[in-house]
Amino acid sequence: MNAELCKKALEKVGNPNILVNLISKRVRQLCSGGGRPLLSDTVGMGAGDIALTELIENKMGWETLEDIAVQTEAPVKKRKKS
Repeated sequence: MNAELCKKALEKVGNPNILVNLISKRVRQLCSGGGRPLLSDTVGMGAGDIALTELIENKMGWETLEDIAVQTEAPVKKRKKS
């Protein structure tokens, strides 16, 4: 994998653990035939570089559990004191 692509992808994601999980899942998809590259030109690129470039170019997205929790939080109702 290209180190420069790794740095750019890490800047986008912020958390190296999440980055590893995202890229490994996408590489598995590409290698198993479960998905085609979302890039037009992949000549000379390995599956890892394709996955990183897709992430950098916003061809694939992700949400963390924290993002989902913030979006779905219901307002807390206050109880009346008796």
